[in-house]
Amino acid sequence: MSDLLEQVRERQWFYTFELPDGSVTPTYHDGELDAIHHTRWRMLEHTLEGVYPEGFSRLSAIDLAAHQGWFASRLARAGLREVTCVDQRESHVSDSRLIAEVLGYREMGFIHSDIFDLDTDALGTYDLVLMLGLLYHLENPVGALRLARALCSDLCVIETQVVPGMSGMVDFGSYRFVRPLKGSFGLIDELDETHGPEAGATGICLVPSVEALTWLLEKVGFRSVQVLQPPADAYEQLLYGKRVMVAARV
Repeated sequence: MSDLLEQVRERQWFYTFELPDGSVTPTYHDGELDAIHHTRWRMLEHTLEGVYPEGFSRLSAIDLAAHQGWFASRLARAGLREVTCVDQRESHVSDSRLIAEVLGYREMGFIHSDIFDLDTDALGTYDLVLMLGLLYHLENPVGALRLARALCSDLCVIETQVVPGMSGMVDFGSYRFVRPLKGSFGLIDELDETHGPEAGATGICLVPSVEALTWLLEKVGFRSVQVLQPPADAYEQLLYGKRVMVAARV
């Protein structure tokens, strides 16, 4: 165990993990981002307790863009029988493996892959699909939502940055044919940041409005969609609607 803990201390961490010896992993942002992670977890845990009051021991989950496995490890600690971490960065997968080994979470499995390269037929479905902090880094958010639906047998939880919505009618081919706007996307430039561990792979980001996100989730096949209420002491972006967490059921 001492060798594993030494490996942990030699790495850079985005998340504060509680280690078996009572210490925690130091973060390269000095804990400034811990509040958003803890708000996400509290909202996720509250949702799971409401949907699965009988407990979590029969549940399987897949965490898309799991990063260093912080949420996946929390799900394992909560008692889920299987938690699969997917991430496109090999360093993140390696970090997640190390943390799972240090914490003794044999329930955690790992896939090094871009989410769009996943073979959904081979993977099958999971009771819970997580997509936290991913959607707003993608140039194909609609495809990502279709992927989430293909992998989901019950509950999908998405947390994302959102942009202001647009509504009204627009000409669509002719002034005689108009269509209602169902939401909007904002185009964000991360082209100079793709080397960073928290940026998207392509640098072209389409960020949805809340209206776009909820409409799309229904259209890709989820039967009910709920925007979750943040706690009163939530991270400011979730508290003031600049980010949202959404729960969708199959």
